[in-house]
Amino acid sequence: MFALPFNLERLEARGTPVRVLDDVAFDTVASGAQYDVSRTGTLVYRRYPGERAASTVQWVDSTGKSAPLLTRVGEYETPRLSPDGTRIAITVKDGVNYDIWVYEPARDAMIRLTFGGVRAANPVWTPDGEYVIFGLLGSGILSARADGAGSPQPLLPTKGVQLPTAVTRDGKRLAYFHPDANPQIWTVPLEQDSSGLKAGTPVRFLTTKSVDVDATFSPDGRWLAYASNESGRFEIYVRAITADGAAGTRRWVISNNGGTSPRWSPDGRNLLYLVGNQIMAVGYDARGESFVAEKARLWSANVRTTGGFDPSPDGKRVAVSVPTSSASAGPEQSFIFILNFFDELRRRVPVSP
Repeated sequence: MFALPFNLERLEARGTPVRVLDDVAFDTVASGAQYDVSRTGTLVYRRYPGERAASTVQWVDSTGKSAPLLTRVGEYETPRLSPDGTRIAITVKDGVNYDIWVYEPARDAMIRLTFGGVRAANPVWTPDGEYVIFGLLGSGILSARADGAGSPQPLLPTKGVQLPTAVTRDGKRLAYFHPDANPQIWTVPLEQDSSGLKAGTPVRFLTTKSVDVDATFSPDGRWLAYASNESGRFEIYVRAITADGAAGTRRWVISNNGGTSPRWSPDGRNLLYLVGNQIMAVGYDARGESFVAEKARLWSANVRTTGGFDPSPDGKRVAVSVPTSSASAGPEQSFIFILNFFDELRRRVPVSP
């Protein structure tokens, strides 16, 4: 973290930047340092954990029982199962590179879809299992053949970053978000022909002042579940999605004690989400324009993950990236408070009159 004197009357910087902290965590995808400062001068930040924890990918069922899925130790994020459950699209970190791979458990084989020098993230499958869609830092959203043939093709090009989160079961609409200072959810129609995938005109799903992320379509394509901090902490919400890809007027609160990473069970009976190291489940009944959610219940406890989870096609278990040791997960949640931080800034970064 650096500090730089700034003249509010002239709207200009003065002097040179001074390094004031060395261990502030930084999200390379969302391009955001993880800190905040109060008006009274208290600083809070998440400490950078150093190298990300090594992990494997495992099956976890509702009893908490686990079974190996990808036993090769690596640095894995966001495992996403193919529609038939036979393959996994996953982000793999190797040094400074984050690439998208497809793992085939039956052959114990890895197929590489991107090739270094970039930050690729958030793979999602098309319903036919032919393509993987992902975000690429500096290039927007791309698609690649899941068998590794050819090279990735631009789908929603941009110089920034956009992160896909879900495709409808009919393959006709993609949900994604811009991980800016105020992330918002968008949807875009998709078409597929012999030349690949093509995107139509994006539609903003919802306009809010909160952070809205991780949108996912219900199995019937009528509802969108997402995480939002509109209440002051992240909770799970559901809204209807209109024919043009925008949000319906009503919204339903699903979680009651925080929640992230919503996932619909493939059978259309439950909505799953994460709270800390627990996966919660909420049964629901959707009729007409009404969505009735049951009370949240524990689905599986002690689910340590380095990058989310994804339900199997039969809904009986989930694929989870799991740190190889309990100790390795600790530094990720180390938060530091510094009182009277303004006094420290005045001492280290003096402002000339």
